[in-house]
Amino acid sequence: MTESIRRSGEYENFDTPYQGAQQHASSPVNPEWPPPPAFEPVRQQPLYQQSAQQPPAQQQPVVEPTAVWQTQAAAAGGDGNGGGGTALLTPLATEPGAPSPKKKRTRGPLALLAAVAIVAAAIGGGTAYGIQELTGKNEVVSSSTTTSVVPSSKTGDVASIAAAVSPSVVEISATLSNGSSTGSGVIITSDGEIITNNHVISGASSIKVTTSDGKSYTAKVVGTDSAKDLALIKLEDASGLKAATLGDSDGVQVGDEVVAIGSPEGLTGTVTSGIVSALDRDVTVSTDESQGQQQQQQQGDGSWPFEFGGQQFNGDTGTSTTTYKALQTDASLNPGNSGGALIDASGNIIGINSAMYSAASASSSDAGSVGLGFAIPINTVKSDLASLRAGGSDS
Repeated sequence: MTESIRRSGEYENFDTPYQGAQQHASSPVNPEWPPPPAFEPVRQQPLYQQSAQQPPAQQQPVVEPTAVWQTQAAAAGGDGNGGGGTALLTPLATEPGAPSPKKKRTRGPLALLAAVAIVAAAIGGGTAYGIQELTGKNEVVSSSTTTSVVPSSKTGDVASIAAAVSPSVVEISATLSNGSSTGSGVIITSDGEIITNNHVISGASSIKVTTSDGKSYTAKVVGTDSAKDLALIKLEDASGLKAATLGDSDGVQVGDEVVAIGSPEGLTGTVTSGIVSALDRDVTVSTDESQGQQQQQQQGDGSWPFEFGGQQFNGDTGTSTTTYKALQTDASLNPGNSGGALIDASGNIIGINSAMYSAASASSSDAGSVGLGFAIPINTVKSDLASLRAGGSDS
């Protein structure tokens, strides 16, 4: 073993012999030297060091290029003083004030999910409008009950609901062979398709429709379904109308707040409110056109005879009848509301008002709502729409 030779005064410029001197594993330890520090120097952990709990197959953290360069340099030249040492994957320090290296933007599944979330948020409450614009302005606007026609902060506000939906509700005047019939309707396409009750337009020789802004149109019957008391009419030379948003009546519950809009007694745009007081009521109405017209002539108030619970209301329904499941509401419905809109707290149409109980039949001045109104569920309307456009089941 070769001994190291020291010259006198070699360490005279240092406090300890550890400073400035290169140490080798083969060098002997002089007992006259001060002892080494009592603690181990802090060693930086390599960036690539993997936890014992992590499986080897997991992806390793990205190593900065500067760290790789430093590792290679250390492996080749040791610690810079000719000795060997452990290479630490530590990025080289930047000069004070120098900009830090730019990190690449994430472009993977996370970025894709973020983009999808942004698009979904952008659609949000405007789902119905977006679908209408993309698929054509004449498509029926349909949505679930989660879609809000009114701002979310105005949900349940009757004034906001009325302002949003009233332009989609019209007054219908039908000229009959022996009189006239007045009712309401709901615009479902911007070019003038309107849903109403069959009993409002049955037997009509001509139909006049007035929108909420006072414009008048002539309408033709497209299709009728007396079994469901539904009819589809179409305005002539109409465009740019505001279509209502059809909701989901299967999600309606007893106690839900509702708003009714129609033209009772010819009073266009009348708004009333209440709740859904019952579901799945079996309501029976007449399918005989002459029976309905005769009833309207006798009462003079446009009320429609119907049967419920074995009793007949507003007159005799006759022998030709049909029964359907209806939503019951205590929102005030009066003669002329037939065919109008029953609306949920978000502004979606959930029913077409069809029948109401009138307390008196002797004179129209004594007649009025007593909180028993019925509406055809909008899901029944949507399921029947294709048939109505083809002429209906009565064609």
